[in-house]
Amino acid sequence: MTCAGCASRVEKELAGVPGVIDARVNFANQSATVVHEAALGTAQLRAAIESIGYSVPDDGDTDSVDQRRLIELGRRLGFAATLTIPLLAISMVGALRFYGWEWLAAALSTPVVFGAGSNFHRNALLNLRHRATTMDTLVSMGTTAAWTWSAVVLAAGLSADVYFETAGVIITLILLGKWLELGATRRSGDAIRALAELGTPTALLEDGREIAIDDLAVGMRFRVRPGEKIATDGVVVDGRSAVDASMVTGESAPVDVVPGDEVIGATVNTNGSLVVEATRVGSDTALAQIMRLVQEAQGGRAQIQRLADRVSAVFVPTAIGVALLTLAGWLVTGNPSGHAFTAAVAVLIIACPCALGLATPLAIMVGTGRGAQLGIIIKGGEVLEDTRRVDTVVLDKTGTVTEGRMDLIDFFAPDADADDLLRLAAAVEVASEHPIGSAIAAAVTDPPPITDFEARAGVGVTARVEGFEVRVGRRSLFATIPEALEEHGSTAEGRGHTAVFAGRGDIAEVVLVVSDRVKDTAAAAVAALRDQGLDVVLLTGDNERAARWVGEQIGITSVVAEVLPDEKAERIAELQAGGRRVAMVGDGINDAPALALADLGIAIGTGADVAREASDITIVSGDPRAVADAIALSRRTLEIIRGNLFWAFAYNAAAIPLAAFGVLSPMVASGAMGLSSLFVVTNSLRLRRFTVPTR
Repeated sequence: MTCAGCASRVEKELAGVPGVIDARVNFANQSATVVHEAALGTAQLRAAIESIGYSVPDDGDTDSVDQRRLIELGRRLGFAATLTIPLLAISMVGALRFYGWEWLAAALSTPVVFGAGSNFHRNALLNLRHRATTMDTLVSMGTTAAWTWSAVVLAAGLSADVYFETAGVIITLILLGKWLELGATRRSGDAIRALAELGTPTALLEDGREIAIDDLAVGMRFRVRPGEKIATDGVVVDGRSAVDASMVTGESAPVDVVPGDEVIGATVNTNGSLVVEATRVGSDTALAQIMRLVQEAQGGRAQIQRLADRVSAVFVPTAIGVALLTLAGWLVTGNPSGHAFTAAVAVLIIACPCALGLATPLAIMVGTGRGAQLGIIIKGGEVLEDTRRVDTVVLDKTGTVTEGRMDLIDFFAPDADADDLLRLAAAVEVASEHPIGSAIAAAVTDPPPITDFEARAGVGVTARVEGFEVRVGRRSLFATIPEALEEHGSTAEGRGHTAVFAGRGDIAEVVLVVSDRVKDTAAAAVAALRDQGLDVVLLTGDNERAARWVGEQIGITSVVAEVLPDEKAERIAELQAGGRRVAMVGDGINDAPALALADLGIAIGTGADVAREASDITIVSGDPRAVADAIALSRRTLEIIRGNLFWAFAYNAAAIPLAAFGVLSPMVASGAMGLSSLFVVTNSLRLRRFTVPTR
């Protein structure tokens, strides 16, 4: 594909294939993303593309395909430049001219126009057969017209100017622009290539055997020596060390790991020796998921792109019409035919919509790639528009602004055996999946068996243990709570802890105090969000006093507490009904309905679980500061897209009239066309230098 017109044609053709639900074509990375029914195979999609004159490379490695295209463009450019330099010299410098120099100019320009520029003409003819026009149509028409006019003048011996050098220089300058553009565009994929190269080719098994990474299976144990990369995702079973996960999660400081901790494949073991049991391999690893999500995002499209698509669809035929009107206008007003012809050719060349086609997809490619380096996965171009409109950020408490690892720090039973009640409560919580329940269950090493387990969402759990009905949960689970127990629980909640009541039957007998430490970076994250002009709300199922205490620690005054899991989405809807544009930040599990309902869903979790379907943005690390970074990166990417589109539109809007009135020559027009594309590419590449504002 050579311009936005090509991408639109391929997209339209793919969308018309029976069984295709959605098709999106990315001009910047020369790829198509197609959602289709299971019965439809890639053969039909390939056939549809080939039916309109395009082809699908057999080599699925887009990087190697681009490399071959770059080499081929360089070869053509070198050949064209070798002939064009002397052609331009004898045509423009009077002292170098001699009798019959026009014949030498014809001899030099012909292989440039029809040899080095053969692809332009071939593509234009293919498009003509399908009654379509693209950038190649404009280039082919302009250069062929200039060469044909000159050949007729020379052969017929007419007293008129020849434009062999115009045709040759146009082909050479456009090839130069395309070569520079492709070289710069390839750099937009550096982030993905860097991720692909992170993995290690081999793994050292626990018994000392070295095997290929492809032969590693779930459940196998492998050693990781100091300074080595971890072969795949797994759980540490032996050893202690610090792991540098910066390239995957964006976290600059190494993280200490001990037996039981999860580690991510391709991260670096810094000092100690580890034995790791593989839990994910191949395409299931965190690194593979990140790469897949980023590649899918790069095929996305921002809403702002729709305007560019509509313009591109009519741009080339409109440009041809303007060129014909320019030619007619100059001739009708009595101007020399040579001047009329030159102005028309300049219009054809200046109108090539290359920059328009690159403006949005290239910025998305670079922005999402940079995000991946920082541990931020942006799902697509549509998300960029959503971040611009967001004015309120709702933060879930547990696991987002707190560590999410609850510990039992105290228990109190004034009228019974506290240890025995703890044992009964822990037995019930063994069957619970809630973090608070896990903290209580971990306090007992040998809990008794249970029957008739029942979980009541947002309230607590019950089960029969040693003949008793044991209840563990909120106050509402009990008919009676002794005054001493209530006072102890209220005191704990006032200090930011969570009070859990337990008892046999409907009378509470013991209060269990569980605490979740606030993350060290949470306050900085809230401050960064406020600096971006956003209102911040803390949303939690925890009790009011504990939630208020956490809010005070991190600088949030707007706190919504004691919200059941299924009520979180209702709170989001209430904010939206009040005119707010809401971003919801949660752990991506029990917050999934709220994440999906919010205008922007941001999942924050561990790097070992990045496939958060309900979210628009995924934070691979657990650092809440990355939420502000993600919004800043998204907004910066959108700014770049807007700048690109403005330049692309402004360039054509200003240059076409100048060309039509004869101010710009065809040679200047071809150079300006190449520079406009190069500007868009260079402007997009500025996102590679994006630095996170919270660090």
